[in-house]
Amino acid sequence: MSDPLLRVDNLVRRFGGITATDNLSLEVVPGELHAIIGPNGAGKTTLISQLTGQLMPNSGTIQFGGRDVTRLPSYKRSRLGLARSFQITSLLKDFSAIDNVALAAQAHDGHSFRFWGNARKEPHLREAARAALERVGLGMRANVLVSQLSHGEQREFELAVALATRPQLLLLDEPMAGLGVTESARMVALLKELRKEVTIVLVEHDMEAVFALADRITVLVYGRVIACDVPDAIRRHEEVKRAYLGEQHAVTRHD
Repeated sequence: MSDPLLRVDNLVRRFGGITATDNLSLEVVPGELHAIIGPNGAGKTTLISQLTGQLMPNSGTIQFGGRDVTRLPSYKRSRLGLARSFQITSLLKDFSAIDNVALAAQAHDGHSFRFWGNARKEPHLREAARAALERVGLGMRANVLVSQLSHGEQREFELAVALATRPQLLLLDEPMAGLGVTESARMVALLKELRKEVTIVLVEHDMEAVFALADRITVLVYGRVIACDVPDAIRRHEEVKRAYLGEQHAVTRHD
């Protein structure tokens, strides 16, 4: 196995008397799609928020590309190549898709979102934005306001925003949430293509998608890792079946 791109050691995050991340350790190697699953309240989103710098751990370390980033703010982690899929979309619903993505590219270059007019005028930012939108299948929707995109298109758009920052590691928090069957199938197909270009950590409740996509799966329960293995081993893992998957996922294959 390659040296890890992301390494988490003994991470702890408490909220009052609740331990949301309980001495958690994790490694993600370059080129893999690593899924993180678990029941509601398992600490998945809390973990992602610590990886991006939106939350600081009480103890433990996070290394990215061999560098300790445990106390780095989010924007510095982004410039190192660590991106989350919904970093700015909720702020700019009344801007067009291409304006949003150009802003993300501009921010990655170290400029403030306040200078959005510059993003509209810079050819290289517009080209990068259009390429990212084309990559997720939204090239024809570039000039549509984000607020007017369908729910499925907004999830694809969120990926384009992240891709515009040229990430080495893409953190996706439930990209299939709220999608219908056809939209979910499109998202799975898109992620299968993107995984050829960028390392991905995927938090997702859709088990069919997880087992179709993941190289390895980490299972969290009450903030603890109870298993980390390839999909077939996770299907057979007795503690995982009791805690989360249930017998139906143990006996049903999703190839």
